Amino acid sequence: MRDGLNPTRLALPREEAWGSLVSYLEARFPADAARLREQVAAGEVVDELGRPFALDSPYPAGGLAYLYRDVAPEARVPFEVEVLHRDDDLVVVDKPHFLAVTPRGAWVTETVLVRLRRALDLPALSPAHRLDRPTAGVLVLTTRPEVRGAYQELFARRAVEKVYEAVVTLPAGLELPTTVRSRIVKQHGVHQARTVPGEVNAITHVTLQRELPGGRALVGLRPETGRTHQLRVHLAGLGAPIVGDDLYPVEREVAPDDYSAPLQLLARSIAFDDPLTGERREFASRRTLDATGD
Repeated sequence: MRDGLNPTRLALPREEAWGSLVSYLEARFPADAARLREQVAAGEVVDELGRPFALDSPYPAGGLAYLYRDVAPEARVPFEVEVLHRDDDLVVVDKPHFLAVTPRGAWVTETVLVRLRRALDLPALSPAHRLDRPTAGVLVLTTRPEVRGAYQELFARRAVEKVYEAVVTLPAGLELPTTVRSRIVKQHGVHQARTVPGEVNAITHVTLQRELPGGRALVGLRPETGRTHQLRVHLAGLGAPIVGDDLYPVEREVAPDDYSAPLQLLARSIAFDDPLTGERREFASRRTLDATGD
């Protein structure tokens, strides 16, 4: 770990032949060739056992190499992460809209994980579950590798009670409460998930909390499953898309730094029996949704 970031792990192709590791790195990352030579010369590129490569090290076909890529400057996402709870095992936070949880794509340092690793001096911090970048609310992270699996397993086997809220456009004739059951698939490289025929893999319970001006409503959501974009897909399928949704039902192009219309979806609360202590754990967001959606 360096400054909150994990090293890049390179699996070196077995079928390729290079005279040296440096030759391979320069070919794979030509724009960073000079910097990579500096890092190898300084002993900062290592194998899976932590042994540094040298400039004349032969290419280790089928092996691994670890290195730190220089991170491009990122504009700050102008919203803060609020810590709701911290102990030896967990950090629970109230995530803002627009801040990604983990480094990916254009966001590396401007993520919940890197911000907290730096601010709390917890280099092994890791999320126990997922929360999409546009979604705000409760997020649980583990502090140490020794406990990570136990908490991640809770989410994997659906032993966590999750409650969401959303401001939606309420269509005439929609009767609530209702339960949506469908099969959702998400293809790599395609922004939208979609509903397809087949065995049900996504279940969401939807309740009406209150009607709002302008034909909108605040709804409560209790997902039994955790498919990608499940709540957004199910509400759009009911004809009640979430206010501020730029993907469903129709994808809209929005600039990455346009913070004017956040997705009105909030992970309101999370509750579970602690797998290590048996203690009942309950955490709730302090955030509120914009009832007007403006």
